[in-house]
Amino acid sequence: MNNAETDCAYNIHKKIYPASTTKILTALVALENGNLSDTVTVADEADSGKFAADEQTCGIKAGDQLTLEDLLNGLLLYSGNDNAVAIADHIAGSTEKFAEMMNAEAKKLMATNSHFVNPSGLHDDNHYTTAYDLYLIFNECIKHDEFVKIINSSSYTAHITGADGTKRDVKWEPTNYYAKGEATPPDNVTIIGGKTGTTKGAGNCLILLTKDSSGNPYISIIMGAASKPLLYQDMTSMLSKI
Repeated sequence: MNNAETDCAYNIHKKIYPASTTKILTALVALENGNLSDTVTVADEADSGKFAADEQTCGIKAGDQLTLEDLLNGLLLYSGNDNAVAIADHIAGSTEKFAEMMNAEAKKLMATNSHFVNPSGLHDDNHYTTAYDLYLIFNECIKHDEFVKIINSSSYTAHITGADGTKRDVKWEPTNYYAKGEATPPDNVTIIGGKTGTTKGAGNCLILLTKDSSGNPYISIIMGAASKPLLYQDMTSMLSKI
C-alpha cells in the first residue's frame, strides 16, 4: 500500500460474485452515514429467524436494541446477514435504498464493474463485482480507524436489550481461519484482519490486510477458491511472497 504497487494480479477484472465480502461496502456506507453510538431497533426483516439455516446470522431478534457499533462488529467479525439488514434499515430505511447508496459509493471509488442489490452478499445474479473493485472498496475501508479496529479484534461482546426489556450479552468471533487458529500465516507476516465470504456461486473468498516484518501494509484478495483449505493454502502461499 505504501508504494501503491501491484505485486500480483490474475483475472482481477473478471465478473465474480462477492458473497459476504460485500459486507466491507456495507460497513463503509454505514461508517460514512451513521454514528457508532447510534441506537438501532431491529426491524422484522432483520430478525435472524428470517434467514435459512445455512445463512450466517448473529442471532438478533425483531425489537432488539443495540448500537451501530455492535452491529458492525457482528457484521465484519461473524458475518451476520441479519446485522447487514439491520444496518441497511437503520441507515437508509430499506434494503433497496441502502443498495442504491452502496452503488453510489462504489461508483465514487471507481469500482465501476460492480453492482450490488443487498447489504449481505447472499446470492443474486445481479449482485456482482471484481477482485479489483473489492480492492478499491477495501482500500477505502481501511482509511477508517474504526474499521481496522473491528477487523483486528479477536472477539466482540454486544450488549443487547430485547423487545421485552431483557438484557443479554452475545459474543462474536472472526470467521477467518487465521484468526481462529485453523491456518498459520508465514513467518514475519502479521494478519491485521479482513473479510471472508462463501456461497455456492462465489466459492470461497478472502480479503486480508497484512503487514510485513517492516510494518509495510498489503491488501491481498483471493476469490472463488474451490474449498476453504485451498483458499488458505493459496493465501498463505501469496503472503509468503511478501
